Amino acid sequence: MEAQGSVMTNKYAEGYPGRRYYQGMKHYDEVETLAIDRAKKLFNAEHANVQPSSGSQANMAATLAVVEPGDTIMGMDLACGGHLTHGMRLNYSGLYFKVASYPVRKEDFRLDYDQVRAIAKEAKPKLLICGASAYPRTIDFKAFRSIADEVGAVLMADIAHIAGLVAGGVHPSPFPYADIVTTTTHKTLRGPRGGLILCKEAFAKKVDSRLFPGIQGGPLMHVVAAKAVAFEEALKPGFKKYAKQIVANAKALSAELIKLGYNITTGGTDNHLMLVDLRPKGISGKDAGLALEEAGMILNKNGVPFDDTPPAVSGGVRLGTAGVTTRGLKEKQMRQIAAWMDQVMSHPSDAKLKAKVKKEVAKLCRKFPVYA
Repeated sequence: MEAQGSVMTNKYAEGYPGRRYYQGMKHYDEVETLAIDRAKKLFNAEHANVQPSSGSQANMAATLAVVEPGDTIMGMDLACGGHLTHGMRLNYSGLYFKVASYPVRKEDFRLDYDQVRAIAKEAKPKLLICGASAYPRTIDFKAFRSIADEVGAVLMADIAHIAGLVAGGVHPSPFPYADIVTTTTHKTLRGPRGGLILCKEAFAKKVDSRLFPGIQGGPLMHVVAAKAVAFEEALKPGFKKYAKQIVANAKALSAELIKLGYNITTGGTDNHLMLVDLRPKGISGKDAGLALEEAGMILNKNGVPFDDTPPAVSGGVRLGTAGVTTRGLKEKQMRQIAAWMDQVMSHPSDAKLKAKVKKEVAKLCRKFPVYA
């Protein structure tokens, strides 16, 4: 936050280190080079572009680096946990490319790699995207590589949600399987809001040119500085402990909610997040989110696979444990949070109950402040 709030925000830095379009870039080049080197080391990547201002921009530049408008791309169905940039019809990915989407299995909401292979063989995409924004299970990057090779596709892994878990060694790495890897630098990586592209050297020149001058102008150099700090923090031993606790907390929260009678899609989680299907409980994701916010707990409404509820209402909620883990909360507190959630979602109109829970939540937050 100190780096992001610095005077580095004041100057344009179009171009790349050693190849800028403005003068006075010496220190900006040093900072960006530092961020690049740390990103490559953290993820064991051949090339890194630290300039994307968001994960969506990282995905757009990476996509344009390997396919042309009108080509076929293939990604996870948005309704099953994919992201807008994986082929949603109103997104650039759906507007400018032919899209083939793969779902999850209806019986257990997990990826079926044989089904993904069958869809890929029929669609013959030039780009195969793996990764998700709401999938609570481990992604088999090796299986996706095999599928991509069978159909002659470039493989791109979007690890925006799990990047910190990959860096912390608690989720398999997309390298060496993926040709291109994109991510955000916030979420589980716990850095500033921004994007990052990692790739094999063979794709480096195209990736860089598609980002700048392709879709961005001057990078946000104060954010690049903050990324450099975040990558250094993630390289320290303590980050592995943090990542491990994120997963432990998610498993504890998921298990407790299941014990309280909630339907967790896929029956649990392997990472930091979970989807709670609230339809059997007779409450929408929207109403649950509003009630929980009034009780001091923030999460978001979210569709669940094969959800028949309108997106603005949603049949479930999505929650994750990265933030509470940063505060120092552990399994014991996850069980308490689950109990509070159950109380509020069981009686969403009870103002007195929500006020009582909000006081208890505030007390817990004072005990575990964001800044120690």
